[in-house]
Amino acid sequence: MEEESGSSQGPVACGSWIRRPEKVNLAVLARSRKKRGDSDSSPSVLQIFSFDPKTASLSSSPLTTYVLEEVDGDPVSITVHPSGDEIVCSTTKGGCKFHSSSGNVLHSELVLLLFELVSHDSQTRLLAKELPPLQGVGPLKCIAFSVDGSRFATGGEDGRLRILEWPSLRIILDEPKAHISVRDMDFSLDSEFLASTSTDGAARIWKTEDGAPLTTLTRNSDEKIELCRFSKDGTKPFLFCTFQKGNKAATGVWDISTWNKIGYKRLLRKPASIMSISLDGKYLALGSKDGDICVVDVKKMEVSHTSKRLHLGAGIETLEFCPSERVVLTTTTEWGAVVTKLSVPADWKEWQIYMLLLGMFLASAVVFYIFFENSDSFWKFPNQAAKPKIGTLLGDPQSSDDPNVWGPLDM
Repeated sequence: MEEESGSSQGPVACGSWIRRPEKVNLAVLARSRKKRGDSDSSPSVLQIFSFDPKTASLSSSPLTTYVLEEVDGDPVSITVHPSGDEIVCSTTKGGCKFHSSSGNVLHSELVLLLFELVSHDSQTRLLAKELPPLQGVGPLKCIAFSVDGSRFATGGEDGRLRILEWPSLRIILDEPKAHISVRDMDFSLDSEFLASTSTDGAARIWKTEDGAPLTTLTRNSDEKIELCRFSKDGTKPFLFCTFQKGNKAATGVWDISTWNKIGYKRLLRKPASIMSISLDGKYLALGSKDGDICVVDVKKMEVSHTSKRLHLGAGIETLEFCPSERVVLTTTTEWGAVVTKLSVPADWKEWQIYMLLLGMFLASAVVFYIFFENSDSFWKFPNQAAKPKIGTLLGDPQSSDDPNVWGPLDM
C-alpha cells in the first residue's frame, strides 16, 4: 500500500523528517528557485509540513514557509539535528547559509534553520543563525549530524571533508584532499566513526574524536564503493556499502571490528542513487536512478518492500525513514515529494507489549493453581494425604507447628 501526499507537488530539491517530542513528526522540504523569465524568478523556500500517521500523508498546506531571498543558489541537501531543533541546508553556490529567530538571512555560507514549535497556538517558526567556521567552504555535496548530535560533518564536491564539534563548532578535522569528490558519508551509532565515500570508488573511515584517518576499505580493482550506512540496531557492528562490480550492482557488509567485508547481496539489482537506514536499524532502504525503491529486512537481508517507478523514472535524491512509523519520504527535483507507507510487518506497540506480559502472568497463575489443586506428586510432600491448603503455603500463623509448612530453618 502506498500513500502519496498531495501537499508536496512540484519540484523539491531535498527534504528530511523532523522528530519532535511526544513522537510528533514533521517534514521539511527545500524547493529550488522558479525561473519565470530573464528578469523575474521566485526565490528558493523551505517549508515545514505536519505528518498524519493515520493517513500516512503530509498536510495539504505547510505550517510555515521560509523564503531564502538572499540565497544565491538552489538547495542541494538538508539534515536535521537529532533533537529536532536545528536544520542545516546546503546550497549550490557558496556552500551553505545560516538562519535564526530574527527571520533575516545572514551573509554567511551555510543555511542553518532553527525552528520553534509554539504549542499554545500550534504555530511553527524558523529562526536564523550564523556558522562562521563554514563561510566560503565551496559547494557541499554531503552534510550530516552524528547520532548523538555532538558532531557535524560536511563533504564537498572538491573532496574536502570537515568534522566539527556541535554546538561549539570547534574544528576537529579539516582535510582538503580526503577524496577526489565526496559522494556519501555516515556516522556510526556510537558516533565514534565517520565513513565517507568518493566518486572514484574509494571509501575511508575516520575517528570523530580527533579526526584521525583509521582505514581505507579494501576493494577489488573492478569495484567502486558508492554509498555507505552504519548499522543502527546496537547489536550488529556492520557497515553497509553499495558498490558496482563491472555492470552489476550489489550491497556489501563490512564488520567494523576488523573492517573486512564479510559478504554481499544483490538487493536492488540496479545502481543505487541513495541509501538510508531506519533509526532502530531494522530496515535498510535503497533508491534507484529511475525512481524505484526497495526496503530490506536487515536481520534476514531480504527485500520486504518494493515500489516501482515511484517518481515516474526520475532519480531519487532524498530517501529517509520516518522516526516513528514504517513510512519513507522520497523527493526528486522533477516530481516533488512522496510519502510511502511500507508493506512490512507491523511493529509491536508499547501497550501491546504490556498486555502480553500481563497475559503471560495471568496464564502462569492459572497453571500454578491447576497443578496445586490436581497434583499431589507435583509438590512431593512426605504425607500425600495431608496436602496443605493454598492458604497454608502463603503462611498461616495458627499452623506454624505443621511439619509440612515451608518456613525458615532453625539455626
